Amino acid sequence: MSTLARWCFRHRYAAIGLWLVLLVGLGVLSQAAGTTYKSSSALPGTGSSKAQQLLAQAVPEQAGDADTVVWRVENGSVRDQQVAARMSSVLKQIATMPDVAGVISPYATDGAGQISADGRTAYAAVNFTKEKDDLAKPDIQRVVDAARAARGPGLDVQLGGQAIALTDETPLSVTAAVGLVAAAVVLFIAFGSLLGMLLPIITAIAGVAGGMLAIAPLTHAMDVTSYAPFMGALIGLGVGTDYALFIVTRHRSGLLKGRTPEESAVTALDTSGRAVLFAGGTVAIALLGILILGVNFLNGLAAAMVLTVAFTVLAAVTLLPALLGIFGMRVLSRRQRRALGKQDVNGTPAKAGPWARWTVTVQRRPRAMAAVATAVIVLLSMPLLSLRLGTSDQGNDPQSSTTRQAYDMLAEGFGPGFNGPLLVVAQTGSDADEAALKALETRLPHVANVAAVTSVATAHDVHVIKVTPGTSPQAQRTVDLIDTLRKKVVPAAEQGTTLHVYVGGATATSADFASVVGSKLPWFLLAIVGLSFLLLVVAFRSLLIPATAAVMNLLGAAASFGVLTAFFQFGWGTEAFGMGKAGPVEAFLPPLQLALLFGLSMDYQVFLVSRMHEEWVHNRRNADAVRIGQVETGRVITAAAMIMLCVFLTFSFLGTRAVAEPGIGLTVAVALDAFILRTVLVPAVMYLFGNANWWLPRWLDRRLPHLAIDPPESADGTADPVMPAAV
Repeated sequence: MSTLARWCFRHRYAAIGLWLVLLVGLGVLSQAAGTTYKSSSALPGTGSSKAQQLLAQAVPEQAGDADTVVWRVENGSVRDQQVAARMSSVLKQIATMPDVAGVISPYATDGAGQISADGRTAYAAVNFTKEKDDLAKPDIQRVVDAARAARGPGLDVQLGGQAIALTDETPLSVTAAVGLVAAAVVLFIAFGSLLGMLLPIITAIAGVAGGMLAIAPLTHAMDVTSYAPFMGALIGLGVGTDYALFIVTRHRSGLLKGRTPEESAVTALDTSGRAVLFAGGTVAIALLGILILGVNFLNGLAAAMVLTVAFTVLAAVTLLPALLGIFGMRVLSRRQRRALGKQDVNGTPAKAGPWARWTVTVQRRPRAMAAVATAVIVLLSMPLLSLRLGTSDQGNDPQSSTTRQAYDMLAEGFGPGFNGPLLVVAQTGSDADEAALKALETRLPHVANVAAVTSVATAHDVHVIKVTPGTSPQAQRTVDLIDTLRKKVVPAAEQGTTLHVYVGGATATSADFASVVGSKLPWFLLAIVGLSFLLLVVAFRSLLIPATAAVMNLLGAAASFGVLTAFFQFGWGTEAFGMGKAGPVEAFLPPLQLALLFGLSMDYQVFLVSRMHEEWVHNRRNADAVRIGQVETGRVITAAAMIMLCVFLTFSFLGTRAVAEPGIGLTVAVALDAFILRTVLVPAVMYLFGNANWWLPRWLDRRLPHLAIDPPESADGTADPVMPAAV
């Protein structure tokens, strides 16, 4: 690591030039390749997936999503001549717009059933020529603008659908900019230097830019959702600024001890830089653990996020030392530079200050502090017992959004289940099958919670029946209806025939996704907990420290999901903060957040315990090692956590609900990790365990590979590894 750092420092302009070439090259490749995002959450082998395959083969016009234009009159009927003429004109205009395949109007002969029973609400189906991820946003906006222009006194017009929702999203660039500004404020407070503040920001921007540009070619190699850039930027900005912060803090400490900028930078990279490599690798490995679930939607998302993390780590260990070479002593504040010549260049460990006083408090009362911290975690975890996984729909959008208002108008006019119909897809092969299907269609209206049954399409031997539930798509009763159809109603109809019937549609697909993810989650959790344990055993030659970290991570995960359940599922604040109404927690969130939580928690664990380990190797006194480690890392870990909180909160309040949920979840997880687990519970438990923290059986020590994460510094300022390099 020191060789790479020294080369980047001495050849700073060449290193920066290589980064520019890399970014320009990725930009050209990204433009040339384009993106082919795929947002389907269908799972092979499930009933919804088989239904979708039959639809795509036999009735392709029923396989895609259609957006809607919805209108409602305060008085009279939508059939009134003035209203009908106004809306028909607008729909004809929309039908001629780019990328619009056609519009099915309620005033046309094929628009039967598109006017509510009371005559006050109607909708038109707008079919685009491309999937939503392939549509140009200006083309979608033209449809929205044309529909809104039809509004008038007593006539409300709203739009719903997946493509329309793209027009309500805050641009990623705006969200990222706000997050960076918030992070910059924290960095300026921490460093007191404008240039010192810029270093982590520039490094994070370069890393995230590289990751974002690399996602484009990745979409041609595997299924990647359009949601991936948001999550990549969310994690990249958080870890990118944090990793650079740890290195810059170590570098500034070296300068204050009287080292030259080059030696200080090399030492910082050879110490904190190693920890950054380890932490980044851990985050990447935890994310790749998602592949265990075998869900394409999550696989592509994880791969995209790993790319971004890899680029932020690369920027931290190559671009950052080059920038340190350019900025020189100016990474220190003017006051620090003026006072530098008057100080003892060797420096002394902090013996006073808030962190020193706090760690003494924890050391004196470890049992009481551990009990209080545990009680807080348990209290926050209690809502987790009521967690229900699902998929949010546009009924969870903010009240002010056009998609939410269109959803509510349709639910009021046509029933709560209208926004999430089930598609019963049947494949027949004989007259007996046709008769059995007819009997099934006759029985369906009598099944509990079925509001309406309509035969919508027949092509060759494939028949499609639309079943409208009596409850909303997210309701537990709707999920129960899907189970009833699949386990009781459909098997009874198929018995004694060659008839094959599958229950599909977006609502059924969401239910299948939640079921599959939930069933595989315990294995995923076991894998990442076991992997984290093994990595820490190798890194710190201890059994208790990894075991403690695993328990802490599980406690933090439980508390963060408890808060998520209360906030989003119970609705304690979603409407107040403009995040829509209450609904189930997104089914994709548990594996994603658990992977990130374990990865990010390992960051803080590594930076905290590696400093303790240095002291333990020197003096073999556990209490001193824990105290000094916490005193010397407490401030930087707190600053790093504050930066992540700023970034995550920014994405939470400026993004969609699908971004807000992981944003809020990670905000809570990081806050608990930095301010309760690593500040109170970890040191308290380590004080209680004493020297046993560092015990490892000799036979196991001989068989494990050796890994140098953060070697202690010798008196002359160089980094001396406490153990051999990784085998």
